[in-house]
Amino acid sequence: MRHLRGRRLPYLLGAALSTAAALAVPAVPAAAADPCPDIEVIAARSTNAAGLGDTGQAFVDALRSKVGGRSLTVYSVNYPASLDFDNSIPVGTADAARRVQWMADTCPDTKLVLSGVSQGARVIDLITMDPPPLGQWTPTPMPAQLADHVAAVAVFGNPAGNIPGGGSLATMSSLYGAKTIDLCAPDDMYCWPGGQSFLAHVAYVQNGMVGQAADFVAGRL
Repeated sequence: MRHLRGRRLPYLLGAALSTAAALAVPAVPAAAADPCPDIEVIAARSTNAAGLGDTGQAFVDALRSKVGGRSLTVYSVNYPASLDFDNSIPVGTADAARRVQWMADTCPDTKLVLSGVSQGARVIDLITMDPPPLGQWTPTPMPAQLADHVAAVAVFGNPAGNIPGGGSLATMSSLYGAKTIDLCAPDDMYCWPGGQSFLAHVAYVQNGMVGQAADFVAGRL
């Protein structure tokens, strides 16, 4: 009898440990959560900015605070954002357009927001503006059907405003103009005709225009 007890002890311990392990493993949900967000911001940063840059990050944060319980993800356009504009900007436009197409195919119910700051605004221009040449780059707008997936566009310090023949994206895009807010601070040297101030170009958080853009975009979501 003592021998049998000795043989059963490892078995009982093994059973107890198996039961405890089973109880410790959380239950697997019956269905995985929907991988598609309610909203995605496709954001092109300014020249040499880290992450989304101060303006881009502040815009995303402000917008997130206004969308309630809806899920919001951010895609940072993958491009150099360098001073070598002739090479940097085309890379950005191609990547931004690919992301819009991918999201439209993969998550057709997700509402897309396009956002760009300074050079990043130029990236967004070139995939949304109507085709006539503008400065040294010719816009290559995305296929028209993709416009239905883009709920809003917000750009800051857009150089298109300071190019001969240029202007606001809101007036230069037949497909996206009505859903666009193009903000240029007075005297911003990169977007305001005749502007002289670099400080104005980096003050979109402080001057309240980031909040203005977030209000506009939230109203379209």
